[in-house]
Amino acid sequence: MTTSVLALLPELVLLFGAVGCLLLGSWTPRLRQRRVRAVAALTVLVFLAAAVRGLLSGATTAFSGTFAVDETTGLLRLVVGVALLVLLVLAGDEVAGHPRESEVYFLLLLGADGVLVVGGATDLAVLVVGFLLASIPLYGLIGLSAAATAPEAALKTYLVGALSGIVLMLGAGVLFGLAGTTAYADLGAGVRDAPAAAGAAGVVLVVFGLLFKAGAVPAHFWVPDAVQGSWVTSAAFLTTVPKLGAVVAVMRLLEALPRQDVWPLLVAALAALGMTAGNLAALTQGDVRRLLGWSTISQVGYLLAVVAAVPSVERARPAVLLFLAGYAVTNLACFAVLRAEPERVRVDQWRGVARRRPGLAVALGVALLGLVGTPPTAVFVAKVATIAVTWEAGLAWLAVLVAANTVLSLAYYLRWLATCLATADQDEDEDSTTTRRLPAALAMTCAAGAVALGLVAGPVLALG
Repeated sequence: MTTSVLALLPELVLLFGAVGCLLLGSWTPRLRQRRVRAVAALTVLVFLAAAVRGLLSGATTAFSGTFAVDETTGLLRLVVGVALLVLLVLAGDEVAGHPRESEVYFLLLLGADGVLVVGGATDLAVLVVGFLLASIPLYGLIGLSAAATAPEAALKTYLVGALSGIVLMLGAGVLFGLAGTTAYADLGAGVRDAPAAAGAAGVVLVVFGLLFKAGAVPAHFWVPDAVQGSWVTSAAFLTTVPKLGAVVAVMRLLEALPRQDVWPLLVAALAALGMTAGNLAALTQGDVRRLLGWSTISQVGYLLAVVAAVPSVERARPAVLLFLAGYAVTNLACFAVLRAEPERVRVDQWRGVARRRPGLAVALGVALLGLVGTPPTAVFVAKVATIAVTWEAGLAWLAVLVAANTVLSLAYYLRWLATCLATADQDEDEDSTTTRRLPAALAMTCAAGAVALGLVAGPVLALG
């Protein structure tokens, strides 16, 4: 028991820190909520220290093998921790003085904790608990925004999330009935010996439930509305952190299942649908938030493409982890740019930004081209690895589709970037908008991080 508690120390730190923020916020005057933010930041720093300790301690399991503490979990913790620090900076700039400021920090920490449980679970029962723990704070973060569209976005997210949760639990129940256990390690024999239709139904239902958490097709309808109708902080969170745990969870489940010639094809088909639907929808978007919302749907498609190769290609797993880290820092850079210029909500409103705010335009350019997969960013290295491992796994058609969709995505990313580089009209020369300095500096830092990670990860992945 003591060993299991120590193995889950990072998750426990987040849990107790979240509860501490909630209690402290209830006793703190609304105009002095910065102390709650300080506690949240301290919690994340302690969490990162515990995560590094766990990563260096070697692989193990916790609570009778229901939670894996391995290199994948360790790297997931680090990426989530860094993302939380970025989100706390965004939240401090955006929600400072809001009556529910302390609740925002509580929900961020609690939601991230649920994501880590989803990513580390090796048992269907723990997976369900993690799904619920990660989903409920998400609804609150979207609904707390003062935007007129926030209630609709929160309701749509809740309805899709509740349906996905029911589907996930139904699939877990079917697999438990077939295998007589909820442990991933024992699912193989039960699914292999069960009727094919029943086994397929159980797996498909579980995967469908996880796709909501990833914001992937076909459980993606809530993402653009939630991104558009919530705070930038909430939008950055929901398009980044939940995807990390969900993709890792799909990877762990895929590795545990028998018939490795069937299930990777299912994930590959979902990947193809996701990247294509996301890119085609993003082409028509004039609102920058909705554009990024559809962009994240396509990015999950790329992530699932490399996940489909994990069972048959050994070097696919590090490619997944690199893709997750590169996507996280690059996507956060985009939303930090949006927070730096909150009044520019449409693509055409970014005209002339490069001349007036060159540093911010550079950060946006690096982030957008990074999402495309342009060297030397981390996503470029990850996409090259994705094409290589999918081809090696016998999914040549998927590798070609990844390359084709990457070219297709250039259209809307470059449209936004070209607008920034364009010369403003004469009546637009007097720009009344004010750039928020802290988010702008954060955007430049994240963009630099995406480039640095790409420069380091390329040689490391090649050596691996």
